[in-house]
Amino acid sequence: MISANNVTLRFGKKALFEDVNIKFTEGNCYGLIGANGAGKSTFLKILTGEIEPSKGDVTITPGQRLSFLKQDHFQYDECTVIDTVMMGNPRLFEIMKEKDAIYMKEDFSEEDGIKAAELEGEFANMNGWEAESDAATLLNGLGIEPDLHYSLMKDLDGNAKVKVLLAQALFGNPDILLLDEPTNHLDLDAIAWLEEFLINFENTVIVVSHDRYFLNKVCTHTADIDYAKIQLYAGNYDFWYESSQLMIKQMKEANKKKEEKIKELQEFIQRFSANASKSKQATSRKKALEKIQLDEIKPSSRKYPYIDFRPEREIGNEVLTVEGLSKTIDGVKVLDNISFILGRNDKVAFVGSNELAKTTLFKILAGEMEPDEGTYKWGVTTTQAYFEKDNTAEFASDMQIVDWLTQFSPVKDVTYVRGFLGRMLFAGDDGIKKLNVLSGGERVRCQLSMMMIQATNVLIFDEPTNHLDMESITALNNALIKYPGVILFTCHDHQFVQTTANRIMEFTPNGFIDKITTYDEYLANDEMARKRQGVQENTIEHN
Repeated sequence: MISANNVTLRFGKKALFEDVNIKFTEGNCYGLIGANGAGKSTFLKILTGEIEPSKGDVTITPGQRLSFLKQDHFQYDECTVIDTVMMGNPRLFEIMKEKDAIYMKEDFSEEDGIKAAELEGEFANMNGWEAESDAATLLNGLGIEPDLHYSLMKDLDGNAKVKVLLAQALFGNPDILLLDEPTNHLDLDAIAWLEEFLINFENTVIVVSHDRYFLNKVCTHTADIDYAKIQLYAGNYDFWYESSQLMIKQMKEANKKKEEKIKELQEFIQRFSANASKSKQATSRKKALEKIQLDEIKPSSRKYPYIDFRPEREIGNEVLTVEGLSKTIDGVKVLDNISFILGRNDKVAFVGSNELAKTTLFKILAGEMEPDEGTYKWGVTTTQAYFEKDNTAEFASDMQIVDWLTQFSPVKDVTYVRGFLGRMLFAGDDGIKKLNVLSGGERVRCQLSMMMIQATNVLIFDEPTNHLDMESITALNNALIKYPGVILFTCHDHQFVQTTANRIMEFTPNGFIDKITTYDEYLANDEMARKRQGVQENTIEHN
């Protein structure tokens, strides 16, 4: 068990947390939710001891080991992948290194033998002999191929490093597991594997995530951070949302009844206070009136942007024709003879683990990259807006937000442009912020403002939910559900994909898949195909 006891954290006069008391017990998975800036990641760092609270303390059941998903992708560059995972259990890894050092001694003494025997005993008690195979199992589950297990971390790409650090956090059955955005940069297969891992994990888990489907799947409890307090709910994210909305509704209804009673008492008092025969009743009602207190209903600190994509022109029947597109990057064939035709009602999710293929295709269709072979043709009625996953170059300038957005606006009026920024929560002086000081979430909201103001009938999104909070993801999701144009997108948020897409495309090692279906149906059919493949392989081996 891990608990926060009267925890307060202040930055100057502002309290991020005020007298927080909460216990996280064994066998439960807690989703830690709250608006951007509410302090989710900071609270996890308080629990790990990385940040000292201004007041209060954190206690952990003696002897229990806490594991925390690290975000430093370069810390282990000179270590092998398998060693990096096993470092998730520091004491076990220390024993392994200490044993190796003793056994490599040329002048092996009796004292060394005694020490080695002690270490071997502790090593066995910690299931040390299974450590390497356990680490490999985690890596395989997250999609890190066996031929990379003994590579150096510095030779892996960013997404693979994220998976290794996640495997490190999961390694060795920690008693308390803290995960800050574990699904970021994971492909959908890896997310599905992690969901199953956490569902079957028997110890304590506290997870921060903006993936609603993920939270609904794994969480037994929800801890909501709002107004410097943490309120605990028994149930997953959807249960929290329904419960919190119901609570507000009930408080409003109770207040309405109280207000009606107050009005009734006030009218009686006003009417009969001067009447001698009714004075006792009036006095009694005054006392009753003084006892009535309205419930304080604070508006949530959560803010929902207003996202609405309205095409200026209706799209025609001919949207996009792609024929034989191929592209090689750094000697690797990323796209291989890709062909498809889009219709006016298509909302296409590109899924699967091949991130580079998806991004490359989008860049080609957006006119930012040329194919090596093949052609693509947009219909004459189409206009396209493109959301780029890596926006670093775009936001490196010191241009003000309002000036940057004006470039994309058909109306060069500041008030008109500021209206679109206001929808995305850039109010007042926020509009004159420089691009190069914006946070990841602010950059994404700028990109969405750009796509709204362009009023196109085709939208191309490459991972739009990265860096967004839950409220912004929900607003974007709802906007795309009602959008009347064509959408091509890739996203790791299961609920976002399921509710938006009516067509699924995937780049696989065995070719390009294109199916008109929902995402859940696609996954169900894919799982059945894998099971059939497994049966066939087992039959072949048996024969």
